[in-house]
Amino acid sequence: MKICSKESHENQFVVVPPSNMHQQLRSLLESKDGADVAFQVDGEMISAHRSVLAARSSVFKAELFGTMREKAGDPIEIDDIEADVFKSLLHFIYTDSLPETTREDVVIASHLLVAADRYDIERLKLICEEKLCNHIDTKVVAASLALAVQHNCHGLKEACFEFLASPSNLEAMIASDGYQHLKSSCPSALKEFIARFLPVELIAAKDIIMSI
Repeated sequence: MKICSKESHENQFVVVPPSNMHQQLRSLLESKDGADVAFQVDGEMISAHRSVLAARSSVFKAELFGTMREKAGDPIEIDDIEADVFKSLLHFIYTDSLPETTREDVVIASHLLVAADRYDIERLKLICEEKLCNHIDTKVVAASLALAVQHNCHGLKEACFEFLASPSNLEAMIASDGYQHLKSSCPSALKEFIARFLPVELIAAKDIIMSI
């Protein structure tokens, strides 16, 4: 019987490199090799691969192999997403990561969250939601709360509520440009906040808050 020493176990005869699949798929996206679908986005033509999109998004799968299959040769027009946002969406679909240029961009994150929700890419939606939770301030909290309600982002909504539980933050939000949009588009969010977070002695002031 052959006895292996401790030293022989420590010898590494085969070195397995880390996966570079994300790099290969990014190269595939950038090279456009084998691309079989094109999107017209914000005046720009963007090419991709139907099978990759369908594998990553149930919405793309339904569109590209369902309702849009008969128009396989025609560019698909995307009217409500900016080109940079759509490119970042595709980058995530192919690599499961965000481009370095957009990782710290909160504005892009909010637009990407909307796009991720539209195309049912849950991991990207959660990444964007987390980023927005970490960048709440008095200037953006109204818009972030409206976004949270409209796209069913429970964590972001709770983060906004916690931020607004501070009287000074609430006062600043009411004075901000985004408050009127929040009040008109998501009155239920304000009512929920008042019911849950406003001190009992100030509940009577809810009508004042809603009327401002």
